[in-house]
Amino acid sequence: MEQNELYPIFLKLHNLNVLIVGGGNVGLEKLSFLLKSSPNANVEVVAKEFHLEIKVLAENHPSIKLTKSKFKKKMLKKRHMVIACTDDLKVNKKVYELSRKRYLICNIADTPDLCDYYLGGIVTKGNVKIAISTNGKSPTTAKRLREFFEEVIPEDINQMVENLNEYRKTLKGNFEEKVKRMNEITDSLKNKE
Repeated sequence: MEQNELYPIFLKLHNLNVLIVGGGNVGLEKLSFLLKSSPNANVEVVAKEFHLEIKVLAENHPSIKLTKSKFKKKMLKKRHMVIACTDDLKVNKKVYELSRKRYLICNIADTPDLCDYYLGGIVTKGNVKIAISTNGKSPTTAKRLREFFEEVIPEDINQMVENLNEYRKTLKGNFEEKVKRMNEITDSLKNKE
């Protein structure tokens, strides 16, 4: 059986600089996805034309910058990650190759071979966030799993996390003792109906 070898990380997009090349439907989808999880993400969208809803998102999120222009190599300066989603595969490929030269992680929409990362399904309940990946094989499955987890994770999970965080601060002893105590307390979560 094939294994998913992707390594999941949770990025602080308000501390990073993201470039999206492309202002159409796919650009809108990618930007919406980023903002849903990270409403203060620093994103610049570069395109010759912008979908109306991208303009609306930019108006409602001060950390979004729209640049009406064709893509230029210098736009990759001071970036951490890049998404290319123009309807011109040549442009997308050029963005990918130039990003790789600069050691930037890059995602070329709908082209898994030209992706250093994928944007997976995400479930958020307060401080709890679950990322779902199907290794780029089936976004629909990721969507269904997201819906499932949104339903089964209790609404009060965030309060529990906050309470455990407060309790953890009161614990004395070394790291191992604290971990052991927290494991004992949270053990009952595994057996919840």
